[in-house]
Amino acid sequence: METQTSDSTSSSLLARAARHDADAWQRMSDLYVPLVYSWAQRGGLQASDAADVVQEVFRVVAARIASFRGDRPGDSFRGWLWGITKNKLREHFRKTTFGEAAAGGTAALERLKSLAAGLPDDSSALDDASSRAFIMRKAMQAVRIEFEETTWRAFWRSAVEDQATADIAADLGLSVAAVRQAKYRVLRRLRQELQGLV
Repeated sequence: METQTSDSTSSSLLARAARHDADAWQRMSDLYVPLVYSWAQRGGLQASDAADVVQEVFRVVAARIASFRGDRPGDSFRGWLWGITKNKLREHFRKTTFGEAAAGGTAALERLKSLAAGLPDDSSALDDASSRAFIMRKAMQAVRIEFEETTWRAFWRSAVEDQATADIAADLGLSVAAVRQAKYRVLRRLRQELQGLV
């Protein structure tokens, strides 16, 4: 049995998260925690430090998500998230470099310079196909349970595998119109899930 989302079709994941919807936060975590973690590791952090930075990033996201607008050209949630991550990485390195031991000198300065050089200045440098594909895969996993297996298979074979509609219809015992409808419904749901995120 296929289900509808509990919110209106115009509600996005971000809007639900801003209303403290637990399901929205779980989905957002599934989509973005691995991405932020990979950014932290690309910034040179070990696993435990990367995990700490992820926690700090999502603490800020939780506090400020209602203020994210994304209504200007070029604005994106991922870009906003990258800005928070970059700031938290810089804070981490400032704390560890100039922390309680008051480390300083040339080595500490070089470490800060290498961090700044190693991190892209804007989110467009991180807007690569692999991170978009990762987010799309996670979104597909999240919405797949909302559709019957036949609907999902029709969508997958049509949209992902780019098979001929008539062939899919014959194999699945559906009409050509039903295959097109399945593709449309799943794509519409994915757009709702990813609205404002990608």
